[in-house]
Amino acid sequence: MTSGLEAALADASSPSWAQRVRAGADLAVFADVPEAAEALAGLLLDVEDTVVTRRTAEALVRVGKVAAVRLVALAVAEADDNQADWLQTGMHDALVEPDGVPAVAAACEKLFRDQGEAVRRGAADISAWTDDARH
Repeated sequence: MTSGLEAALADASSPSWAQRVRAGADLAVFADVPEAAEALAGLLLDVEDTVVTRRTAEALVRVGKVAAVRLVALAVAEADDNQADWLQTGMHDALVEPDGVPAVAAACEKLFRDQGEAVRRGAADISAWTDDARH
């Protein structure tokens, strides 16, 4: 592992919300690395601070790759109503960029065929949020 990845993984379990936010942003590009994906899943459903949830979702959506959006879809499927609101807010924060919506929509199209029912369900929610962001 690279030292940047190792440092971000360590920050993901920090008691400091600011370090966890930074970890989410730093780990987003490593969404396809199992250790990073596990840490990101925890950050997306952070029980201590909603800003961690929001900013991690935003970072993953900005990456826009299928592995990154898949993590958000899984989190959406598992989230309580409050967490889902913050996941959606983070996603909308990222989708203000013009190229964000098409990348997320394309990732969702692939996730609709995922073997996991929770991923498909979360991708459907994200797709609906993406449609809302277009209008």
